[in-house]
Amino acid sequence: MEYVRLGNSGLIVSRLSFGVMTFGKGEGAMAAVSKTDETTATAIIHRALDAGINLFDAADAYANGQSETILGKALEGRRHDVVISTKIGFRTGEAVTRAGASYGYILSAAEACLRRLRTDYLDLLSIHKPDPWTPPEETARALDNLVQRGLVRYVGYSNLSAWQAAKFVGLQERLGTARFIAAQMYYSLVGRDIEYEHVPFALDAGVGIVVWSPLASGFLTGRYTRQDPTGGHGRIADFSFIPFDRERGYALLDLMKTIAAAHRATVAQVALAWLLAQRHVATVLLGASKMSQLEDNLGAADLRLSAEEVAQLDQATALPPLYPSWFHAATIDESTRQALGE
Repeated sequence: MEYVRLGNSGLIVSRLSFGVMTFGKGEGAMAAVSKTDETTATAIIHRALDAGINLFDAADAYANGQSETILGKALEGRRHDVVISTKIGFRTGEAVTRAGASYGYILSAAEACLRRLRTDYLDLLSIHKPDPWTPPEETARALDNLVQRGLVRYVGYSNLSAWQAAKFVGLQERLGTARFIAAQMYYSLVGRDIEYEHVPFALDAGVGIVVWSPLASGFLTGRYTRQDPTGGHGRIADFSFIPFDRERGYALLDLMKTIAAAHRATVAQVALAWLLAQRHVATVLLGASKMSQLEDNLGAADLRLSAEEVAQLDQATALPPLYPSWFHAATIDESTRQALGE
């Protein structure tokens, strides 16, 4: 297992990490996602630890807090060996105040996370999504309160747009509050949107990118085909949350199968290895509802794609030109680029 610093911080995390959204019993559409019982979940966590994974990520909204409870119990006796990350912001109760990023809710939600996770501090706490009704200054002060009290070590965000994240970081620097070090964002071979704005921002701001759903809800395992788009009634059949061009995805899978065969690897391992080859990615969150899935994903740690294979995958999934990105690329000064050897 390889390790990196998370953003511009001293926090060291494994390049493969583990997300526990599958743990517990979900309701409604989430029943297709959160379906792993405590015994199986505990065994998966212990296997991840044995493989060198040290970052475990949760959220208070996962299975109504069950995922955090299961994770906390599974890590008992190993707390100081791991990095525990969780997220708050989605609705967790019927009262109108039981969601968002207000000062009061952040404090109460974080304290509830600590109880479920059986720990007296969180290594990383992230706001799970934008809250359009709370001033970012208020959210920044609330997160800093938790850091100053020793309940949280580092803070981050998930699913913000680049301009929202930049505004937050600017406010945090001006106010002198704890600064974001991590961005948990969706990123995969069929979802490279963050490359337009978020990747350049993160690199410039020293924010480490933590990838969620690297397999696009399982599509990039190769399970879903033109002949059986439900994948034998897999997760996507009941929980198709991530939008992407399905036909383009099938063509991509054909290429990935060829690359996988050359390495005696699986399609999922190729998808994960491509992400690990991106210099802007700090760590990739794995997810599993059974041990065989985790074992397969762990194989990506030893898979090294050639530069040619990475380029093939890049070309097959290239983003369409988007203004002003295409203008910036078309008008860069070539003399300066060459002089700097870039």
